[in-house]
Amino acid sequence: MATEMDKLQREFLEYLEIEKGSSLRTIELYGQYLDRYFKFGKIKEPKDITATSVREFRLWLNRQAGYSPSKTRTETMSKRTQNYYMIALRVFLKYLAKRAIPAISTDQIELAKTPEHSLDLITAEELQKILKAPDGTDIKSLRDKAILELLFSTGLRVSELCSLPRDINLAADEISVRGKGGKIRMVFFSEEAKSALKKYLSARKDMEEGLFIRLDGPGESKKLNEEEKPGKINKKKYTGKEYGNLDRRSVERIVKHYATIAGIAKRVTPHMMRHLFATDLLNNGADIRSVQVMLGHASISTTQIYTHVTDKHLRDIHKKFHNKQ
Repeated sequence: MATEMDKLQREFLEYLEIEKGSSLRTIELYGQYLDRYFKFGKIKEPKDITATSVREFRLWLNRQAGYSPSKTRTETMSKRTQNYYMIALRVFLKYLAKRAIPAISTDQIELAKTPEHSLDLITAEELQKILKAPDGTDIKSLRDKAILELLFSTGLRVSELCSLPRDINLAADEISVRGKGGKIRMVFFSEEAKSALKKYLSARKDMEEGLFIRLDGPGESKKLNEEEKPGKINKKKYTGKEYGNLDRRSVERIVKHYATIAGIAKRVTPHMMRHLFATDLLNNGADIRSVQVMLGHASISTTQIYTHVTDKHLRDIHKKFHNKQ
């Protein structure tokens, strides 16, 4: 039997989708985080959310096994992952306050201190090997080549890439994309990305509206299940926003596949390509504010993680002046 919290949670997720313009991936994760807390704390109505129940839940989370970025199992869940649960709960509590529904204040939910985020990137030479890996002339190789070049050229989030329409204007060297929170920004094509896209689109014989579509083959059949058909939103599983488009996990598999072909031992993801885009700009003299805008970061503090791996100026000064006796 549905409880008051079930109804409020459903309305909250609908609010994220409609009013806030959150991605389906964010909605999916927030739903999972809240489900886990409500089940643990036996939360049936807002008054059941107490500082004590939240503290007990955090203690329980801290004793759960987690996974490292390389997907290897760790003894405890990372503080960063634990904070995701608290962030989801705080956003939910803000929603309740907006509706004048009595609940504890978000001030009573603090985030755990986390170690400074570090980036484990591949080299420029390794990146070039990946970009050159899809060297065939078949439609799949052309599509995958365009995906890789576009990821590095634009710094797109994988969800943004999956949502691109087919009718983009390549003559303009730029397109507008809708990012997190429904915010629009411009992204720009390199000559390599534009060339790869032209070859791929010239080889397309279908009438699908999406840019990067499923093709017949292992793991990406063009036949969609009932929940993926037009007009149906499946909040349990994130899929590409356009009919027939590749979904996030398919793009992740494509990047991993070509990294393996290129002989890269590290785990390479679409998000790493976004990191490489940002560090490449900063290494070549771009200012951090411009990079923030191109990445679509709401706060410049998010962009600042890249300065720790791109401060070539300081390295040059150290090399020039240190220990010169």
